[in-house]
Amino acid sequence: MKSKPTTLSELRRSHFSEERYSKRTVKDELRENLICHLERGDRLFEGIVGFDDTVIPQITNAILSRHNFILLGLRGQAKTRILRALVTLLDEELPALAGCEINDNPYAPICRSCRLLLEEKGDGAPIAYLTREFRYVEKLATPDVTIADMIGDIDPIKAARGGHQLSDELTIHYGLLPRANRGIFAINELPDLAGKIQVGLFNIMQEGDVQIKGYPVRLPLDVAIVFTANPEDYTARGKIITPLKDRIGSEIRTHYPATTEEGIAITEQEAWLSRGGTRHLAVPAFIQEIVEEVAFLARADKKVDKRSGVSQRMPITCMENVVSNAERRTIRNHEPETVPRVSDVYASLPAITGKFELEYEGELKGADHVARELIRTAVGKVFQKYFDGADLQQIVQWFELGGTLKISESIPSAEVIGGMKKIQGLLEKSVAVRPPGKPTPAWTASAGEFLLEGLYAQRRISRSEERGFMAEERKQTAAAREEMRPPYRRPYN
Repeated sequence: MKSKPTTLSELRRSHFSEERYSKRTVKDELRENLICHLERGDRLFEGIVGFDDTVIPQITNAILSRHNFILLGLRGQAKTRILRALVTLLDEELPALAGCEINDNPYAPICRSCRLLLEEKGDGAPIAYLTREFRYVEKLATPDVTIADMIGDIDPIKAARGGHQLSDELTIHYGLLPRANRGIFAINELPDLAGKIQVGLFNIMQEGDVQIKGYPVRLPLDVAIVFTANPEDYTARGKIITPLKDRIGSEIRTHYPATTEEGIAITEQEAWLSRGGTRHLAVPAFIQEIVEEVAFLARADKKVDKRSGVSQRMPITCMENVVSNAERRTIRNHEPETVPRVSDVYASLPAITGKFELEYEGELKGADHVARELIRTAVGKVFQKYFDGADLQQIVQWFELGGTLKISESIPSAEVIGGMKKIQGLLEKSVAVRPPGKPTPAWTASAGEFLLEGLYAQRRISRSEERGFMAEERKQTAAAREEMRPPYRRPYN
């Protein structure tokens, strides 16, 4: 294998020619590599689901236009992941002068220490190589970020040790932005950045240079700048100042998954479900759909603050909790297979309630109540998909004749099935959501409970903590209904 050039003279004779690399900017590099991907028909940004026809084409246009751009979207919309995926459009490695803090181009160095190095060693100047990951610099914007953090400052210790004047370029301590030279600089949550710091980005975005501490030091940096922001942050915590917005080439809106199928694909990709061990894990499709439907319903519920959004992290963490609760049950009951049930979704409330903000009406009811209602509605929607048109009256009649069945989320599958066998038609009808072939006890218990929870969600049977599933109480006196009304709605005497 041919070794890489280690000096400037060797670099000139290699495929890293001066003609190609002396004037090629990082935005040119991104554009060229993107064109190659498009010509080959490659999938751009692996792991990004649901944006193929919306966000990704707009990002592609921005890169082809050599724009700095911003991703606007609510929390949990993969904005940061997209920015980090941009490194796949960089060259696998890029030559730079060895030891340079700002990754100087060997053919056109901009910092004084590198210019002095070339004067001293000429074509013998040592060469290092930058990997893709090294060329991506990310900063989370916070109100305490200073110009020195972003741009740089004069370092008196460097001046004292080297015997330099403070105005000498060799005394500069470079900030994050210069250290991202010849790479990508990403700022997350841009509105949280103080206005005066945003002003410090003007020159680099328009003229391509920065100035440090008012000294006549000009650094014509080569950097692609990308941002993320939550639209609500413009008024909630800060704002993007107008002149900076004007300098951002493209403003791209992200969004939540458009379909439950896309949401399920994201959750399967991100949730930690491959846990190893000897117990086989099988997550029923209806459980996946219920978990995802909860997120979709929460985003549309008037009791949930839409401006805050409901992160895609909610179904991910919810699914992890669902599997964990089922795993805990199978371990304690010494069962060989883990199959989550609907009761495990209710047990995952801690992974749901912290993922949304409530409006006033929701605050009155409480996060737990809102989450339970979301789960119940989600179960009803998924149940309708599988059992629409099915004759389930025989099951309902069993309860109307006085039958009750209490199912705890912790009891073994065999015990659950024993109770379900008493209900005429229940296990036969649950075949619609079981895998083909002879079902395992865990699958049978999960499918049967889903059918009962679906009937409860459609208010064809009832359920209470004390008695479990029972007949729906259809008749209530006006006095009883009045008694059940919350105290805050009672009329004053």
